Amino acid sequence: MEAVAKGRGNGTAFHDRVRPVVFLGVFLFFWITTNPFVDLVQIEAGGSNATGGSNALNQITFLALTLLTVYSAMTHPLRSQICRPQFLVIALFSWFLISSAFSNYPMDAIKRTILAILTCANAGMFLLLPRSEQQFSRLLLYGTAITLGMAYFGVLFLPMLSIHQPTELIEPMNAGFWRGQYSHKNLAAAVMLMATFFGLYLRSVGWKRSGVAIIVLSVFFLIHTGGKSSTAMLPLILILQWIFEKFRWSRWPIAVGGIAAFNLLALGAALSEGFRGLIASLGVDPTFTNRTDIWKIAFDAIAQSPILGYGFQGFWQTADITQSSAGLETWAVKAFNGHNAYVDALLTTGIPGFLLTIALVIFVPLRAVGRLGQSPNSPHLSRLFMRVWLYVIYAGCLEVIFFQSGSPICFFMLVSIFGLEMQSRMSLVEDRNVQWEDRRAIPI
Repeated sequence: MEAVAKGRGNGTAFHDRVRPVVFLGVFLFFWITTNPFVDLVQIEAGGSNATGGSNALNQITFLALTLLTVYSAMTHPLRSQICRPQFLVIALFSWFLISSAFSNYPMDAIKRTILAILTCANAGMFLLLPRSEQQFSRLLLYGTAITLGMAYFGVLFLPMLSIHQPTELIEPMNAGFWRGQYSHKNLAAAVMLMATFFGLYLRSVGWKRSGVAIIVLSVFFLIHTGGKSSTAMLPLILILQWIFEKFRWSRWPIAVGGIAAFNLLALGAALSEGFRGLIASLGVDPTFTNRTDIWKIAFDAIAQSPILGYGFQGFWQTADITQSSAGLETWAVKAFNGHNAYVDALLTTGIPGFLLTIALVIFVPLRAVGRLGQSPNSPHLSRLFMRVWLYVIYAGCLEVIFFQSGSPICFFMLVSIFGLEMQSRMSLVEDRNVQWEDRRAIPI
């Protein structure tokens, strides 16, 4: 019996050493990437390919980290709680596979779906890797500090690769805006916004100086990215989250009503002259920086295939649209995506995929927040998850974020959704070997 106990103790100690390393590995994979500081001028000019073999390296690294994450999570006593609500997650991706299988480009769509499944699985297992909230906050501090250090290193020492240049062919108007290790200023802005949320959380759980430093560095970088949407959303999300947490009656209006109203105005401007006039009278660009042209094409396509859609992420950038006759009338056929996560979900996976997406992305977190009052868990951790979640569902009105494999924003959105669900179902404990204690309050 002593030998068995000793063996179990050694196994637990080994897992305690491995899981933090895997946590940081996964975090840095999404936030640093395997191919930082891409030379946009060389790629866009059709010269030397700056990415080299980065695609293969990225895939190998992702698969290796996924295997390590699976091993670390499968040896966890609460492995059965991964990716809850599991039935909804399984139904969601099963439909994505069905929609993809019947699309015009099934192999590409199925491959993208598999990558999205792996991203979701990694997010579902991510919070089981730290053994306590204390270790989680420490690892989050390390990962965020490395991310910020890399971004500022690029601006200071590799400005040609970390600041948009006027010689970039696609968007020379971005010249001078910081992008750090990322390929575009808007992604850098979203990352810095999220890093600000991390800094606020770290400050609230005891890392006061480090938290303030992360907040200052993140906001300073965010301002220099020129990302207007992310910059404006920082104070907006902080205010909305405060109201959302303090007043229970506000939760449905904020999470459902606000998203519905914004989409009604934005998408209505693409379809109705009356809406365009109303939005213009408010001093807002009624085209939403030319997005309305994209949405017109999207709605025309939705009407032709409302149930199955066009396969997961399988409409934009395909020959069916780029070489269509619509190209004679509008530039929007060359759009990389639909610039609206809700429209793209409806367009590419049909009505069933859209409804399942809304259920996971909006209603599951909303229900979990309603149960948080029954839990003695850290309000600081719940607040972090709520801020990230609210940011993503609002940002999704103008950008495609949901289930984007490789996206740090999508990844931490999924972590936040599963985190809120875990916070509402289980209790954080101080034991060094167990992070969560299953309360099984409401089985699914």
